Amino acid sequence: MPEIRDLLDSRLKVLMYAIFATLGILFTGLYFFQIVHADRYVRLAYNNRLRLIRFSPPRGEIYDRNGVPLAINETTFSIMGYPLDLDGQGMLTRVSELLMEYGIPMSVEDLERTIKKQRWAPYRVIRLVPNLTMAQMAELVADPEFPKQLFPLPEWRRIYPAGPLAANLTGYVGEISESELRNSLPGEYIGGDLVGKGGVERYYEDRLRGAAGEEAIEVDARGRKVRTVDLRSSEKGESVRLTVDMGAQKLAMELLGDYRGAVVAMDVKTGAVVVLASSPAYDNNPLAWGVSAREWREITEDQNRPMLDRSIAGVYPPASTFKAIVALAALEEGVVTPETTFVCTGALRLPSRTFRCWRRSGHGSVNLTSALQHSCDVYFYQVGMKLGIDRLLKWVRKFGLGDSTGIDLPGEAGGNIAGPEWKKRRVKENWYQGDTLNYSIGQGFLLLTPLQIARVYAAIANGGRLVTPFVVASESRKPVDMGVLPEKLAVVQRGLNNVVTRGTGSRAGRFGVSIAGKTGTAQNSHGLDHAVFVGYAPADNPQYVAVAMVEAGEHGSSVASPIVGEVLAYILSHPVDESGNQEKFAGRKETDNQGEYQKYVAQ
Repeated sequence: MPEIRDLLDSRLKVLMYAIFATLGILFTGLYFFQIVHADRYVRLAYNNRLRLIRFSPPRGEIYDRNGVPLAINETTFSIMGYPLDLDGQGMLTRVSELLMEYGIPMSVEDLERTIKKQRWAPYRVIRLVPNLTMAQMAELVADPEFPKQLFPLPEWRRIYPAGPLAANLTGYVGEISESELRNSLPGEYIGGDLVGKGGVERYYEDRLRGAAGEEAIEVDARGRKVRTVDLRSSEKGESVRLTVDMGAQKLAMELLGDYRGAVVAMDVKTGAVVVLASSPAYDNNPLAWGVSAREWREITEDQNRPMLDRSIAGVYPPASTFKAIVALAALEEGVVTPETTFVCTGALRLPSRTFRCWRRSGHGSVNLTSALQHSCDVYFYQVGMKLGIDRLLKWVRKFGLGDSTGIDLPGEAGGNIAGPEWKKRRVKENWYQGDTLNYSIGQGFLLLTPLQIARVYAAIANGGRLVTPFVVASESRKPVDMGVLPEKLAVVQRGLNNVVTRGTGSRAGRFGVSIAGKTGTAQNSHGLDHAVFVGYAPADNPQYVAVAMVEAGEHGSSVASPIVGEVLAYILSHPVDESGNQEKFAGRKETDNQGEYQKYVAQ
């Protein structure tokens, strides 16, 4: 029938068109993949046959000024594998059971998290289990159940011989975080890399980390090595030498004992830091090798805050140590002369409030040098009123306070110099005369770090040049001349000398060196007062300045001043010996990662 034939013809045409359309799509796809993007897919196919093994570079070592090692490298082993090989059914379960059998607690979930954190290319090797000893690695590899898809790789791990004594200085290394990885340059790091997490390790990361090596190998369909395509050896990082003397650092930590606090000592002419002690301290070795979440919480939630570097990040009222700035400002501004006297009856009475001297019976008639010698509060109340807060702030800023010192360490605090504008903004109150009086004796809203106090007294000791503190020996910077008149500075120096020879800081002078300095007792709203003393030595030819801040130590004269005296005596009796140290500083010749790899990795 014609109608049926027409219907069949039309269906055959539709079918024919569909076939041609399908063939057209296929040919278009073949053209697209085989011609237009041929190079790309050839490259992808080639890459699927590649395996990349990354060799972590040994970090540069860290030494103290005498060549004592503070951060060195030790070879450990890691179990490595490729994401493509680990995706097989049951592989992670087998690996977990094997590790558990040898006392290595790694669950399947732990392994999955490790892979996810490091996986960014299926053909790039990842670290499954780090920090294994030679004995552990040998036992695992010898086990018949050890998967052939995995292999050991020797890697460098960080050791800190000084441990808590220098943890605030050296910092530690840890696995790179996601945020750090995102903020790094492309190809600079990969997941699992170790980076500096504090101290010198973090500040000088670019110098210390070195350059990673890499081997590209071609494998067959079963993942077995066919040949090496490319090889680039790792390059060790640059070693650095610190200005710190570990003998003096150890002494400072011992003198602090169970107290919370800090001791800082540095060269008055250059700013080279010799001691940077913070107590209580923490052991950075476990952190470099990895701690559990519970252990990390225990450290960070400790009420004593051992990870706070009190020497550069702890802020305290400078108390009477601030009086040296007030005295110099008053002389420079012409408010007083060396002969100007005020009578201290034990208190200064204002209409709204009475401000007392620490000595309730008073000091009688005192001039500037005797006021420094006996730390007379009433004298400095009077001077503060005459100066006014604006001129006080001018000299505070001239000494670089209110900002960080610029030391080459991360985490430094800038303190707080307050003032009328600050109080209006933060406290919503006006600045009163009583605030200026408190300011004049280093109390109230004024807060400084121990390092800032040391820097102020270095400038007083060296003739009015403001230094920039530094801990890496190659990083010294030229001091800034403050333009202070030598005759004005000499008056303040004479008063500070009297503090130790016949005043409140006499206990600092019992260690065989002449010291000039100032005691202080800083008010503490949370408990007992803090004890502080800052001094430089020798008094007639200053070389070093030191400050001790002892939390809840109560009296700078009896608690803090002997610490400074003993530390300065030690430093002056142990000058740095430059001979032969360069060889020690250069470090040991260490075996290259690639050589270790060739020795230990099964091909």
